Amino acid sequence: MPDAPRPSAARLPWLRLALLVLILGAAAGSLLLWDPTQLLAARTAGIWRVPVFLAVYALGTLAFVPKPALNAAAGLLLGVAVGLPLAVLGTTLGAALAFGLGRVLGRDALRPLLKAKVLAALDRRLTEQGFRSVLLLRLIPGIPFQAANYGAAFSGVGTVPFLSATALGVVPGTAAYVVAGASAGTPGSPAFLLSAAVIAAMGVFSLASLWRSSRRSRAATATAAATTA
Repeated sequence: MPDAPRPSAARLPWLRLALLVLILGAAAGSLLLWDPTQLLAARTAGIWRVPVFLAVYALGTLAFVPKPALNAAAGLLLGVAVGLPLAVLGTTLGAALAFGLGRVLGRDALRPLLKAKVLAALDRRLTEQGFRSVLLLRLIPGIPFQAANYGAAFSGVGTVPFLSATALGVVPGTAAYVVAGASAGTPGSPAFLLSAAVIAAMGVFSLASLWRSSRRSRAATATAAATTA
């Protein structure tokens, strides 16, 4: 029998990108069949408890489950001393999974799009200052976690700077939600009030950043329109 026709080299990157979209869609759709927070609450016994927790946490982030919900669940179920390091590790594993998928399946197809002026500048910054750039992306509230994962995967940032900056940069935000979850039973306690204040401050900072970005975008649009008029 004759061999089946093989896709051309030019089509392979787009086929891989389509596979990435299919995987992410399946991961998100799978939430109709399972609830990560319920699995986190399952009392897995013995040495399997930590691996199961980390696997559920990492897959939950890949399925676009909001990280605050996972972090709060970690604090509620495990407390701060255990929940915080596991939440940071689970977050880092989820970021590594998304980064690997994006780098292997999506980068070749989307890399040419980074030639645009703004995207090229961002790509150059991530490539030349990988650790610092990723660290800032993790520390600034309001930047979508998965968007940062795939943006880094499509850029030239190295794997080690990406993962190390992620593990360090997610600690403040993760800690706030883990402490809030752990102290949810005593809403008048100093720990809960402090974590709630930090979360509120992050929310205000995010809204202010969005407003400032929107204002700059409108100003740039007006300037471009005036120049071409």
